[in-house]
Amino acid sequence: MPEPSTKVTAGHLARDAYLYIRQSSLHQVAHNTESSRRQYDLRGRAVALGWPADKVIVIDVDQGQSGASAADREGFQRLVADVSLGKAGIVLGLECSRLARNNADWHQLLQLCSFTGTLICDEDGLYDPSTINDRLLLGLKGTMSEAELHFLRARLQGGLIAKARRGELALRLPIGFVYDAAGAVRLDPDVQVRDTISHLFSTFERTGSAQAVVKAMRKEDIRFPARHLGGPHHGELYWVPVLHGTVLFTLHNPRYAGCYFYGRRRRVGGGLDGHHRTEMKPRDEWTVFLPTAHPGYITLETFEKNQATLAANAQSLGDDRRRGPAREGPALLQGLVVCGRCGRRMTVGYHRRCDGSLVPDYTCQGEGIAHGRPPCQNVCGSGVDAAVTDLVLEELTPLAIEAAFEVAAELSRRAEGAERIRRAGIERARQDAEAARRRYLAVDPANRLVADTLEADWNAALRVLAEEQDAYERSRSREAAALDEEQRARVRALTRDLPKLWGDPATPMRERKRLMRLLVTDVTLVRAEEHITAHVRLSGGAAHTLEVPRPLTAYELHTTAPATIALIDELLDDHPYDEVVGILNERGLTGGWGKPFSVPSLTQLCRLRGIPNHRERLRAAGMLTLEEIAAELGVTPQTIKVWQRRGDITGRRTDGRRECLYHPGQVRPVDGRTARWQRQRERVTPVGENDGQDKETISIGTSQGGAV
Repeated sequence: MPEPSTKVTAGHLARDAYLYIRQSSLHQVAHNTESSRRQYDLRGRAVALGWPADKVIVIDVDQGQSGASAADREGFQRLVADVSLGKAGIVLGLECSRLARNNADWHQLLQLCSFTGTLICDEDGLYDPSTINDRLLLGLKGTMSEAELHFLRARLQGGLIAKARRGELALRLPIGFVYDAAGAVRLDPDVQVRDTISHLFSTFERTGSAQAVVKAMRKEDIRFPARHLGGPHHGELYWVPVLHGTVLFTLHNPRYAGCYFYGRRRRVGGGLDGHHRTEMKPRDEWTVFLPTAHPGYITLETFEKNQATLAANAQSLGDDRRRGPAREGPALLQGLVVCGRCGRRMTVGYHRRCDGSLVPDYTCQGEGIAHGRPPCQNVCGSGVDAAVTDLVLEELTPLAIEAAFEVAAELSRRAEGAERIRRAGIERARQDAEAARRRYLAVDPANRLVADTLEADWNAALRVLAEEQDAYERSRSREAAALDEEQRARVRALTRDLPKLWGDPATPMRERKRLMRLLVTDVTLVRAEEHITAHVRLSGGAAHTLEVPRPLTAYELHTTAPATIALIDELLDDHPYDEVVGILNERGLTGGWGKPFSVPSLTQLCRLRGIPNHRERLRAAGMLTLEEIAAELGVTPQTIKVWQRRGDITGRRTDGRRECLYHPGQVRPVDGRTARWQRQRERVTPVGENDGQDKETISIGTSQGGAV
């Protein structure tokens, strides 16, 4: 093996020397200072090999970064870039694990050093990656460094896992739990904390949705407890508004069911960027799971039920569209409807009627969205909801009284629990205000700097107490309005008749849906041409098949009655539109929208139905227009109108503008003036005289009379 002095050439010395320094964590940087000192001392090794001190470049920006991957290590990436550009003559590191604990990153650096003729130096010696022996040795060191990382982790994790299997590993507890003097887990001694957490679980059991829990607790002016995890107020309790993330964390945490767990998450291999992601493992793959290890707020069975509810709520947004939480919309079968053609869960939509009411529509559109096809089927849900409701109420008749009483008792328990939590908040604020007052009174009045601060604390505590009292009074007034004696009497009356309770407008739609889900497993819908078939499966296993008439479409709902259409067709044989409108309104007949007829509406109806009007019928019977009869009789249209007014010719009116059509085959009437002149000549002139002249005069007179 060549000596180190023979490996360093003038070409190497012409380039810079790079010293790479790294420690895996900030704790090591702060406390393991000897390792940092040893790494910085390698600058002397570079100088001893012949590099000037000003040509030794120190890269130490990766302090506190793990060497498991090159991702997020800016210093290592700079080193690799400079080596690939031929700027480095030698790379120095305390050991190869400082450079990388990943074989892929380590061998990439070796390959680049081999191509550019860069040397590698550690605490044990000097290596030339371009030679096979040195490269084998460096590869072996890299393999050992990567394996060493695994052994270090296994050694550290082994003790933790062994202690966790016994349930003795102390982990950070969620709010609501504390460690006692012996290290055992106990419920928080603060009554308000315990009541608030219990109220959260009972509210979720009632509503079935984490978002509904947030809304309910905010409506009740109930805040959630938290503790400071560090700083001067470490361990102190404070109260914050309820957040959706807080509710989900509480519901998903098995500690609230009295279970001890460890290792329910795992790191999934990183991508090309070296980053890892964390995912939740199934229950049977958790490293440690010890049920009933300490007291809890709920049972394990309740915890499992809550997880199933949350999973169903989350799946309601996926491709299969599971039930989801019960909401306030009028779709009574939301989350229960299955398509009878493809078997997928049907989604809910709404359309608004003319009166402003919302009508649910159940649509199977999963396949259509995925493949750009039309929906499998779309069913109007108003008739189906009513039919299933009748079935459910019929099945519930034996349990009507018990169910109604349970509803009333639940309302009372809910109000009492919220009031107890608010009273505890007032008591806490009163105690804080009293403690602040005692601290202020105990201070020397001459010490104004301390006295002013304590006085400000006392005033702040008094403001908090006043806010708590105001919130309590507001909540009590709301509850008094919601549960007054009149409404209590109404609830007691409704306990004797569940259908009335179901139909009571004060009953929220969400509660109707939750009751429906308790009794109905699913409803499979198949839409036919004239009816909808609903296969209803009840929770007890019984099945019922209902046939519901297909709801009429908007076109069908607002279509004029066939009898009215037939009457209009009959009347148009003898009457124009205005006369037909008068006859229909006298008889009280209306159109499809329930409004009286008018000439424009009747005209549009006849056009849409293809019903010929009165004029078209007369024309079909051979009657003539004004221009046609004027041409037939050889006179002007104005003369025809004069003759019609005098009654000399006949016609039929076709519309409200008094336009007419005329009967064919009519003759020209004799003009009145010509007839009078002819009678006078007959009285003056003897018969037989001037026959030719009289005929000519009569002909002229007739011709002149026809031009009038």
